[in-house]
Amino acid sequence: MRDLTQPERLYQVVIEGLEQEFPPPRTLEARPNNLPAQLTRFIGRGEEIARIRQLLASHRLVTLTGPGGTGKTRLGLQVASEALTDFEEGVFFVDLSAVTLPELVPATIASALRLREEPGRPLLDTLAGHLRDKEFLLVLDNFEQVVEAGERLVAPLLLVAPGLKVLVTSRVPLHLHGEQQFPVPPLGLADPRQLSDLGALARFEAVALFAERAAAVKADFCLTDENAASVAEITARLDGLPLAIELAASRVKLLAPQALLGRLEQRLPLLRAQERNLPERQRTLRRTIEWSYELLDQAEQRMFRRLAVFVGGADLQAVEAVANPEGQLDLDTLDGLTSLVDNNLVRSVDTPEGEPRFSMLETIREYGLERLAESGEEPAVRRRHAEHATRVAQQASEALSGPDQAKLTHSLERDLDNFRSALNWALQTDEAEQGLQLAATLRNFWRLGGHVREGMRWLRELIALPGATEPTPLRARALTTAADLISWVGETEAYLRFAEEAVSIYRDLGDSRGLADALEELGVAQMSVGRLEVARASLEEAKERNVHLGNRQKVGECNMTLGLLALLEGRPGQARPHFEDAWKIFTDLGDAWWIAFAQFSLGVVDRKEGDHPAAEKRFHASLLAFRNLDNLMGIRWALKAFADLALFRGQHERALRLVGASDALRERVGESVLEKAIRGDVGQTARSYLEEATGEGLYQEGQAMEFDDAVAYALQQGT
Repeated sequence: MRDLTQPERLYQVVIEGLEQEFPPPRTLEARPNNLPAQLTRFIGRGEEIARIRQLLASHRLVTLTGPGGTGKTRLGLQVASEALTDFEEGVFFVDLSAVTLPELVPATIASALRLREEPGRPLLDTLAGHLRDKEFLLVLDNFEQVVEAGERLVAPLLLVAPGLKVLVTSRVPLHLHGEQQFPVPPLGLADPRQLSDLGALARFEAVALFAERAAAVKADFCLTDENAASVAEITARLDGLPLAIELAASRVKLLAPQALLGRLEQRLPLLRAQERNLPERQRTLRRTIEWSYELLDQAEQRMFRRLAVFVGGADLQAVEAVANPEGQLDLDTLDGLTSLVDNNLVRSVDTPEGEPRFSMLETIREYGLERLAESGEEPAVRRRHAEHATRVAQQASEALSGPDQAKLTHSLERDLDNFRSALNWALQTDEAEQGLQLAATLRNFWRLGGHVREGMRWLRELIALPGATEPTPLRARALTTAADLISWVGETEAYLRFAEEAVSIYRDLGDSRGLADALEELGVAQMSVGRLEVARASLEEAKERNVHLGNRQKVGECNMTLGLLALLEGRPGQARPHFEDAWKIFTDLGDAWWIAFAQFSLGVVDRKEGDHPAAEKRFHASLLAFRNLDNLMGIRWALKAFADLALFRGQHERALRLVGASDALRERVGESVLEKAIRGDVGQTARSYLEEATGEGLYQEGQAMEFDDAVAYALQQGT
């Protein structure tokens, strides 16, 4: 069902004697996808869609090329929606317009595919593992800013995933082997000198687009004998560029097409500055954007160019803080935004919470950034942008340990591109303090949002800045955060080094709260390299300081690590009270991840003490909780624990399947200190009861399971 931009109720007319049984309609829900709903109807391009689908049928990499404003994104989305049923495992769209660093492309794709970053495993391997056996279409939009990622990412994925096809939109080709380019043409134009009847004129794509967008801003607009020639001329002068036509059509609210044409004839030839090296179509688009910009009043122009610093959009509070602080523009912020939306320079999109976010098409945003740089305001606006991003992170930071954990993580995810932009600005300008503050404040988000490696990268680069070398509390906080993140990926030497430096700085400064935090990280780092006695001293000091400070979250975390230490030393009875105290604290705080971790750890103690029904009950609860949090590390722990219980009950085939499923995740997430404490060689023991070929077959069955299927299998009773 084509061109439906929102859910529609379908009705069936039943007439005696006619067929009444039909298969379900083909809709976007027929296959997994994340294709965004479009707010306007797609017009024309039938021949282009058919040709691109033919290319996808015979090629695995197709790139739609052309300058900004030619409609590459919208065309790619339409092709994707119409090709949805061709791909068994679905079609997913990845917007790269906000990404300027090639190394962030894997994380952006993983986020679109709802894949978590997996400690101990490069994201490229995670993506390859997910796509390896799937019939899948990946749509990568706005690739021109990160074209280097083509060879590093797209080519390897196509190599390992034979069922994968990639549709790219880019101003430039990727120049990869096997790439099939498709230059996106302008919309079909009517010849203003050879107009026929209005019905024939409306069938030209450029005219149809203008008419529809004009009617959206002026409900009584329609093509007439009086305006037909002007509309045809306007679309011809705009070279059939969809974005330019939409911008011009928005002016119909104030100007009839005849008057609009007169303005275009006056303005377009004049707007040529700094454009002589651009292709004609791109010059036309820039002139159209420039014309829309010039029609704004001075305050609206300032708001427009300031808004260009936002990447991926902003809510009203952010716009006020960055673009119009304390009413600096002498303009009501909402009135200014309304004008920019009416002029098609800014788009408003509602969030699930009902609050609008305001964003720009990348072509328009690029123009806004040019005007911002020319204005001399950019340094101050960039600083306000980074300061606001830090405030957003700070407001969410402590609450990320409470009952709104999942909701806040999702909310921060929407601003991830703004965080990245602010951090990149800090790196480029040696604004070490601002950058370290933001990166360290996002500590829990980096972990809960599955961006551990990215957070580590930002922190490592910021810590190395010339302005970050002094032993300040902020450097120590950044080192502690980096150590915390590194603990998830097993780089033990760096973990220990960062934690030791943080402890040293905090001791010299006499900062008790910071020292308590760093000592906890140091204790875990010492455990990870087998220095158990010094780890105990670090952890006990950390707990004592946190008790004195009244920091219950950190007291709970210290209890968890002390319990883990007892497990590593073979003393499960001494681990239990630590885990129980931690579970009570986290339950009071509502921290879902730590509740699941504590519950699982108590199950480990139950298992070691022989209370298998109690252990199974705890493993069951923790596995469900980890699954709800999409936490692959926790899922892996629980699968291994269920395998151990199955082995104890003589369910050797079940045990081996679960070991296979757990080991498949081990390849993706690595091993943790906790697992080393509880790991017996369950797989080898289970194999000893089975024929070699049978055992290997069962193990491979487990490895081949999707982790949702593995979770369901673990929760089943019996063999």
